[in-house]
Amino acid sequence: MSDKWLSGNVIENRHWTESLFSLRVEAPRISFQAGQFVRIALDINGERIARAFSFVNPAEDPVLEFYGIVVPEGPLSPRLAKLTPGEALYIAHNPAGFLVLSELPDAETLWLISTGTGLAPFLSLLRTEALWQRFRNVVLVHAVRYARELTYREVIAKSRARYISFVSRESAAGALAGRIPAAISDGRLEAAAGLELAPGNSHVMLCGNPHMLKDATAALVARGMRKHRRRTPGHITVESFW
Repeated sequence: MSDKWLSGNVIENRHWTESLFSLRVEAPRISFQAGQFVRIALDINGERIARAFSFVNPAEDPVLEFYGIVVPEGPLSPRLAKLTPGEALYIAHNPAGFLVLSELPDAETLWLISTGTGLAPFLSLLRTEALWQRFRNVVLVHAVRYARELTYREVIAKSRARYISFVSRESAAGALAGRIPAAISDGRLEAAAGLELAPGNSHVMLCGNPHMLKDATAALVARGMRKHRRRTPGHITVESFW
């Protein structure tokens, strides 16, 4: 086994729906920033198969947590979803990713906009005290197909974030209908948050499916915002590991 992999043991595998699951894992301590991801792996037919998963837990929590979706034809996720307490998996030693506070410029309001399991890095951020020291307002947006996929509600409720949910394929009490990009364009997202979404006061972090990332970025650019880069600070931070 390569020394770049750490061995972990599953202590809980929570199934939210038939396809959504969360793994809690005991493993050697890994240094990471809230919002980052790491590769986790299993040995399958003599080959180590790995995929990127964001940390759900805050950095100080000794138990690692990952949130995933079963890709039926995928080589790894169906097997991860079936792991039971005591079974082993491997975790890379080198977390990465730019959805971290150290990469963000100052702003009055931070918008954390996600679809599906793209929620994961934002859950880690919500439980990081530095987030609340830097931003006056934090808005968490989570879009799913069905209401039962609105997971981690208890974690979100314990935070001070303004929570806005979208459900696209059924009517759900308390949730907005449709897609995030349209709600950015027509002002429904601002109305739901009770806050302005504008270059002068906001930074937006996006994590989720590629269509949302592309269309939401275009809707934000239409509002005068631009992608954030170290050399040219902006208002939009995007990450996709689909």
